[in-house]
Amino acid sequence: MAASLPSPQTIARTELPNGITLLVYENHNSPSVVIGGSLWAGSLAEAPEQAGLANLTAGMLMRGTTTRTFSQINQALESVGAQLSFRAGVHTVGFGGKALAEDLDLLLDILADCLQHPTFPPDEAERLQGQILTDLQQRAHDTRRMARLTFDALLYPDHPYGRSVQGYEETVSTLVRDDLEGYYRHHYSPEGMIGVVVGAMAAGEVLEKVQARLGGWQAPAATPNRSIPPAVRLNEPRRQAVLVAGKTQSDIVLGWPALARTDPDFIKANLTNTVLGVFGMMGRLGDSLRDQQGLAYYVYSRLEAGLGAGPWLTVAGVNPTNVERTIDGIRHEIRRLRDQPLPAEELADSQSFLTGSMPLRLETNEGVAGILLEMERYGLGLDYLERYADLVNAVTVQDVREMARKYLDPEVYALAIAGP
Repeated sequence: MAASLPSPQTIARTELPNGITLLVYENHNSPSVVIGGSLWAGSLAEAPEQAGLANLTAGMLMRGTTTRTFSQINQALESVGAQLSFRAGVHTVGFGGKALAEDLDLLLDILADCLQHPTFPPDEAERLQGQILTDLQQRAHDTRRMARLTFDALLYPDHPYGRSVQGYEETVSTLVRDDLEGYYRHHYSPEGMIGVVVGAMAAGEVLEKVQARLGGWQAPAATPNRSIPPAVRLNEPRRQAVLVAGKTQSDIVLGWPALARTDPDFIKANLTNTVLGVFGMMGRLGDSLRDQQGLAYYVYSRLEAGLGAGPWLTVAGVNPTNVERTIDGIRHEIRRLRDQPLPAEELADSQSFLTGSMPLRLETNEGVAGILLEMERYGLGLDYLERYADLVNAVTVQDVREMARKYLDPEVYALAIAGP
């Protein structure tokens, strides 16, 4: 398998003079080409009172340019079965697209046009703003989304990670077209942008096409925000419940501040998380709380390690009468991980799961593009996939116990509950 992994020998990496880094991987087993990437224009750069501005701005990029209307962009893509989208996150705005290799020119033309020449038509801005406001009203009646929204604010008070990227009704409703145009002008830049292209086209040809369309992009007035917010500490338990009337389910998010993707602990922590709430049917949490005790409709854990120190979460959906028993059950599984050595067989199972699932991720062009973007964003090295299995298999029973003790505290945690 190692011979077929993307590697320094098969990934073409180029830095363009204007600050764009391009990674190209050829895969001639599929007739399609996938593009992906990110640029530093996420919600980190918006003021708290304008929460949702980065999201609305990103959503407007395809709503009209100096040469194409919204409908013309959609018709051009649909006529060849191609796809393109933009999505805002905290640090970056990501983009992704797919087309047949023969239509890569069109896909890159539209991508470059949307990135460099958006016009933010007032009628389209008003329409998209209305759609977002409707979604935010729906969020208020969604127990799962409200539990997560409440958890983020609880764990990260007065911090960019505690604010909703989508924003809030009171902040989104005040945004006007000038806000979008100003945000674009001040934050959209090729400096630090990453682009990835995977598919059935020679790397040199792809480089020429990207260079022709994006190599001349300059944004001297923009100052991309590449700062990393400080890590937070949790010194006492925090708990908040939010009422969502008329529901028959409660959703729980219980978690801790954890680590960044670049932290040396990541591989060990990720394997520990796999044991806790991922492997098989959601790890130990799924086995105990759902399968054995029947307390949860669903339960899992997730380690959200990003550019900054993200959270380590346990998430469950339960009958409202089972909320406290589920919380106790989650804390019990945390104590087990901290206090009792992991059986060697259980460690080996999780290691096999992680090393075995990586080749599955690489079976599609989308999967490869996602991994390459991750490798570049976090500086993992072009040989990361060649080293990956060894890194995972080097984790020991003691490492798992150490990670649980370092990051998971059954007595000190943030807890959000949303339900009737």
